[in-house]
Amino acid sequence: MKPQNPYTKHIISKNPCLKLLILLILSIQMKNYQCEDETKKILTLPLKSQVIPYGYLPRTPNKLNFQHNISLTVSITVGTPPQNMSFIIDTGSELSWLQCNTTNRVIPDPFYDPNHLPPYTTTTCSSPTCNIKNKTMNRVISDPFFDPTISSSYIPIKCSSPTCMTQTRDFPIPASCDSNKLCHATLSYADSSSSEGNLASDMFGLGSGSDNPRIVFGCMNSTYSSTNSNTTGLMGMNLGSLSLVSQLKIPKFSYCISGSDFSGVLILGASNFSWVGSLNYTSLVQISRPLPYFDRAAYTVRLEGIKVSNKLLIISDTIFIPDHSGAGQTMFDLGTQFTYLLGSAYIVLRNEFLNQTNNILRVLDDPNFVFEIAMDLCYRVPLNQSKLPELPSVSLVFDGAEMKVLGEQLLYRVPNEIRGNDSVYCFTFGNSDLLGVEAFIIGHHQQQNMLMEFDIVNSRVGLVDIDCDLVGQRLLGLDN
Repeated sequence: MKPQNPYTKHIISKNPCLKLLILLILSIQMKNYQCEDETKKILTLPLKSQVIPYGYLPRTPNKLNFQHNISLTVSITVGTPPQNMSFIIDTGSELSWLQCNTTNRVIPDPFYDPNHLPPYTTTTCSSPTCNIKNKTMNRVISDPFFDPTISSSYIPIKCSSPTCMTQTRDFPIPASCDSNKLCHATLSYADSSSSEGNLASDMFGLGSGSDNPRIVFGCMNSTYSSTNSNTTGLMGMNLGSLSLVSQLKIPKFSYCISGSDFSGVLILGASNFSWVGSLNYTSLVQISRPLPYFDRAAYTVRLEGIKVSNKLLIISDTIFIPDHSGAGQTMFDLGTQFTYLLGSAYIVLRNEFLNQTNNILRVLDDPNFVFEIAMDLCYRVPLNQSKLPELPSVSLVFDGAEMKVLGEQLLYRVPNEIRGNDSVYCFTFGNSDLLGVEAFIIGHHQQQNMLMEFDIVNSRVGLVDIDCDLVGQRLLGLDN
């Protein structure tokens, strides 16, 4: 999910309806593996459908918790004493932020003994420095908001600090100084959500036996969001200097998302994937000078072509190359569900896919229906038809690698959309021009059943087709 730049349209749009489609909550168990140099540990995480996740996010090894509501979310603890917070994980954003309030809190005691203790301990702490240690020993605060007034480790960032003056330089809206001389941030997103508040730092919860890192984040007191109301904030994972990846100095992370039930595996840290076969790598595109339509902190790669059933489409090479303003970059974004192409490329893909499915699918003949603003190729499928017909593949060809999208990844059933005795399925590639977007955005739906490795140290992205259920079984010894 990309922050909205008031001076450009180079942002992926998120329709608020997108957030309401799925409510699958994924839990995580943890198992550590040695890195290749055997000096660090990495974390391998299984993702499964389950309700109410809780967990922690350390440097390495890490312990995370995920739920899936169109986007991945993680529950971690923040502050002293720890407060359980839920973040959307977004590889397209930099600053992590929390919704904050300063009201008195009720603290649930996970070690509650009804014969000896009351179920809750109430705090009346009204300042960040008050001493509540004795009142909250071994307790974790659980609330939809983060309360900085009861965290003894919370430190606001002054606007005169190097963090505010230099590390916020890539924010779409420059940081400012509020009346208390604290660093103030304003974020807005293309799905009409926004957030405003001050930068601060606090301790982010680690696994047992590890130190908690101090992380700079936004403590937002004014937030409007179209996301799940249980989500407390957003976790920025791009290449910006204040992203979680940069602050924790994570050299590499990988994930593998199942195509069936959104289960899968997430790995933070370096790992040897030689057993899955050779990954194909494509270099990250880096541009040092600022351009109005180019996001320098995004995971940008070079798209060279598009195929339908191995037929290379006739699309001008210049479409895939960012122009002098930076418009036309190609990026991976876990904060986006589907994939969006610049209009001139999308129209060629749409026409070829329509041509190759002409005899096997019935087109939805309704010019007024467009799914999620930008997906205008839809089909009618009988309600009693349990399986889609064999579909032509769509491949995105990168410099050095190729991403092939197959089968059910190509069509998405629109929830609650019925025409007569038919359900409605839409092509999972959309027209970014209809969103006012000047970029190619590759969402997580097209990355299913593919091991994705983001090698930050070597500035490259590796990928290989694989059954992600098998990856989970191999890495975690679990029967998915």
